Amino acid sequence: MSTAGEHRTDGHDGSRAGGRLPAGPASPTGPTGPADPAGAAPRGLPGGVRATGAPQPAPRRTGAGAGAGAARDALALIAAPLVAALLLPAAFAGGGTRRWFGGGRAEGQRAQAQAAKDAAAAAFYELDTAQRDLRISIETIAAVDDSPAAQRAISDFEALGGRIDEVSHRYIEAVDAQDLDRVDLDASTASRARVDLTAAKDELKRVKRELDGFGESLGPLLGKAETQLARIAPAVERARQALRGAGGALDAVRASGLTADDLAARLAALAPELTKLNEGAGQHGATETLERAERVAREAEAVRSQAERLPERAAEIDHRLVSLRTRAQALTTRAGQVRPVLSELRRRFTAACWQDLQQVPEQADEAVRQAELKLAEAQAARDAQRWPDATSLLSTVRSLLNATDEAVSAAGDRLQRLNAVQKDPQQEIERTRFAIRDAQRLAMAGRNSPDPRHARPLDDSVARLNRAVATLEGRHPDYWHFLTETEAVRGTVAAVVARIREDRGAGH
Repeated sequence: MSTAGEHRTDGHDGSRAGGRLPAGPASPTGPTGPADPAGAAPRGLPGGVRATGAPQPAPRRTGAGAGAGAARDALALIAAPLVAALLLPAAFAGGGTRRWFGGGRAEGQRAQAQAAKDAAAAAFYELDTAQRDLRISIETIAAVDDSPAAQRAISDFEALGGRIDEVSHRYIEAVDAQDLDRVDLDASTASRARVDLTAAKDELKRVKRELDGFGESLGPLLGKAETQLARIAPAVERARQALRGAGGALDAVRASGLTADDLAARLAALAPELTKLNEGAGQHGATETLERAERVAREAEAVRSQAERLPERAAEIDHRLVSLRTRAQALTTRAGQVRPVLSELRRRFTAACWQDLQQVPEQADEAVRQAELKLAEAQAARDAQRWPDATSLLSTVRSLLNATDEAVSAAGDRLQRLNAVQKDPQQEIERTRFAIRDAQRLAMAGRNSPDPRHARPLDDSVARLNRAVATLEGRHPDYWHFLTETEAVRGTVAAVVARIREDRGAGH
């Protein structure tokens, strides 16, 4: 019996357990009566089911136990429809996007529309990124190049920007037209949204291809602009380093006790230029920025160099003050010797030999006096550390003393040369004739007859020398005229020689 009971429980009652329905009332007397469903065993593990192992025959119910089982089964039958009524709306809610009846086609269209929306969003992002990147290239070109080709590229980019705005607007309209997350989205609406979004994506990709092609055409312009921009950063950095170097040199000079107000003013004047360099080529243009950087570096380097030389310059000015003061004193002494020289010239030679030297003593005295005044001014400028003024004044002093020295020396030289020619004029004559003969030999070298361009000046020089020699005859010859004539003849001969050599060197 136990075998029969187990078979009935495993076979017939097990199939009912799959429907999760309660069994009928158990027979109080026979072992063949229906048992509790096997599927209900996990709930509290009732009598016939153990925690581990196969189901066992249910115990017989008698009396009150049997009545309680019947009541429980009746309550289960009553509660089942109520549970179903509560669960059914929740199943329909299901996250808000799924329906149980007739929604398969709409859900498919929704998924396709969503895929089209994602693809359009990706295309929109790619176009926006490409436009941003290309705008940087256009700004680079605009900052450097103002050629017609660059201006045309800028206008073409603006036109492309207009087309990008149009397709972007249509894409946004297509996205905003339908809410693909709506619960009541029908299939036709989802299909229309898919078509619109696909069209928007295709337009976005088409304009993206145009943008890519335009970007490739910018290659030469962009390369040229980038090359020039690559020069700007090093140039600006060199300018900054030059300014720092100039500032450091000025600090070192001031620490040594010297002032450099003029150099400091020149360095301060570069501050606005540095501000413009810091603002960059985007605001002031690449060409202008590059030129400004080079100019600032050059001027700052000049300030630094002069500041570093300032101690040496101060020492040099001190040395020149002493030297020029000593020279002015010596010239004062020499100028006093001009009067005796002029006296001898007047006594021994004709007026033509010394008349041009008459004013030398007075001129020398005045020049020395002016030089001493300028020396005093230069000393005051040096004490005030006005180095450019001191240098300029010392240059003036030097020019005055040079002119005075030449005038004072001219009187002594004149007397010496006149003494020599008076004693032996033949030496001056032979010296000049030798120069003429040497030039004549050069003019005839390799020729049967001289070139007229060379022969005529040489013949004229011979005649001029003969006339100068003739002036020596008489009681009071004009020796100074004779000396100036022979010197002029030698100058003419030297010019002919130079012309001959030049012509032969050129192959004439």
